[in-house]
Amino acid sequence: MRDAVFFRRWMTAAGVLVEREADRLTELDSAIGDADHGSNLLRGFSAVREALAADPATTPGAVLLLAGRTLISTVGGASGPLYGTLLRRTGKGLGEAAGVSDDELRKALYAGVGAVAQLGGAAPGDKTMLDALVPGVAALSTSYRAAADSAEKGARATVPMLARKGRASYLGERSIGHQDPGATSAALLLAALADVADTEDGR
Repeated sequence: MRDAVFFRRWMTAAGVLVEREADRLTELDSAIGDADHGSNLLRGFSAVREALAADPATTPGAVLLLAGRTLISTVGGASGPLYGTLLRRTGKGLGEAAGVSDDELRKALYAGVGAVAQLGGAAPGDKTMLDALVPGVAALSTSYRAAADSAEKGARATVPMLARKGRASYLGERSIGHQDPGATSAALLLAALADVADTEDGR
């Protein structure tokens, strides 16, 4: 069972990866977006770390609800609402249980991804974060590491895609040939989850 400590570690690990990759995320976003994806997420996950340090969220669901609310209030552009929705809907799906199984987390994440799709009106193939999240969450039934690997492959697969949603869609065919920054950061989120699970499970 995964408890609140596990989820706190996940959010912390995600922040570490975002900090490490912030310049790359911004570079990707400079090609097809507003050149602020890295800095926005860095600010958001720094705020999440501070919020979790100040709030005694004691269940997995409460940790993700707090993280989601914080991202919505601190991250500009579309990223805040999208990531906030992902984490809040996942947290809501986990309920008030003190511990959740891997299968329960997978189902809750699946609901979270569905909420993101509904909010953004996007689907896989539109060159968005869903191109990493959908295959990543689907692979959770195999393992956390498989989920991270599938998400990373999904992010790389956005390079030849034509953007149909988001800021990049305004560029039309000029969006082709660039990796989507949202899919890239979504892959980082699942990579952080896999890293924490590997550590906890002694891999």
